[in-house]
Amino acid sequence: MQPDTTPPAQASQPTEDAPAAAPAQPLSKNAQKRLAKAALIAEHKKERRAAEKERRKEKKRILAEKRAAGELDEDEDEDARASKKRRTGAGPKRPFKARVVVDLGFDDKMQDNEVRSLVSQLAYTYSANRKAEQPFEHLLFTSLNGRTFTRMEGMSNAAYKRWVNAEWWTEGYERLWEQSEAANGESLSNEQASTISEGEGTQKGAGQVNDQKETVEGEDAPAAIGAAESKAEQARRTRGDRDRQKASSTAPKESVVYLTADSQDELTELKEGETYIIGGICDHNRYKNLCFDKAESSGIRSARLPIGTYLASLKTRKVLTVNQTFEILLNWVETRDWEQALEAVIPKRKFNNEGRKRGGQAGREGDAAEDGGGDEDEIVVDAAEMEEAEQADMLGAAGNEQAERTTEIA
Repeated sequence: MQPDTTPPAQASQPTEDAPAAAPAQPLSKNAQKRLAKAALIAEHKKERRAAEKERRKEKKRILAEKRAAGELDEDEDEDARASKKRRTGAGPKRPFKARVVVDLGFDDKMQDNEVRSLVSQLAYTYSANRKAEQPFEHLLFTSLNGRTFTRMEGMSNAAYKRWVNAEWWTEGYERLWEQSEAANGESLSNEQASTISEGEGTQKGAGQVNDQKETVEGEDAPAAIGAAESKAEQARRTRGDRDRQKASSTAPKESVVYLTADSQDELTELKEGETYIIGGICDHNRYKNLCFDKAESSGIRSARLPIGTYLASLKTRKVLTVNQTFEILLNWVETRDWEQALEAVIPKRKFNNEGRKRGGQAGREGDAAEDGGGDEDEIVVDAAEMEEAEQADMLGAAGNEQAERTTEIA
């Protein structure tokens, strides 16, 4: 038997059936610049954080020395304490009993850098509500999916899951009234059962208190009786808290309002018991009527902020970031004044009639609006403008604050 002398096929030689690998496409100049910029930011991130930490330590040290030497006057000391309260969210809270929903159902319509900007805006939104003296009672983020979900999961070990008074749904906001309608069918029977249960609990608690009144004698009797009454009261409060928490995830459809600049109806006031939806998208105004059409298809009301009424001198479009819109609502809750609320949030440069010039285009649009040829009812606030300057600093400061004070926000 002759041995097989056929040479083995060379693995490195391409076959006729296997197509040659396509050459890698070179990166564009803009893509190369973005990568270089991201690498530079990452390189200096630790240095920037260390410098911020040293500045805070130095400021605390100077205040402590002045306070110890008696050189710190009452006004300066009070300002320092007030600043700390605002920064940490300390102090008494008077929640505004309304809900704000951020609709995140636009992940497929954004680019990667816009998703990053949106995630940063969500952190700003939560931080503003946590620090406010009159925060909204509940924040709800719906349709969490795609790249937005991936980025939220990767930030500070998914810190968003530990946000207080905030709820995250993968479902859409329609679940609010779907659950509410389903709950209405059971409300009567639940109310009757709750009434019976509370009555039995009250009788039982009263019986326990009476038993203790009869059995406890001497000087410790008032303290023991008070303890029994406080336990019964605490149990009632706990049941009430559970009921409120359960009710916070539902809302009647007629109480839901989608905020969009394309609506014909103007928002005149915020009402407790209502739910206000903010479109969670950063698209630099590429999509027209996106949120308005979604509200129409859902069969819910829509409204726009009264920017044109109270800031008529502005000549650019009314497109705000998520956190800017939310902060306007927060400021109105505290002041009950739309003009103050708007001026406190909208960038001051927008009050310049020439607007933000991009090769002269914004100036020409402003002139056209003054002549009646432009859309005088719209105001543009660019999301990217805020992000590049503030995104890394905000997230880093929040992380440092969490490490120093063991807070929930990243």
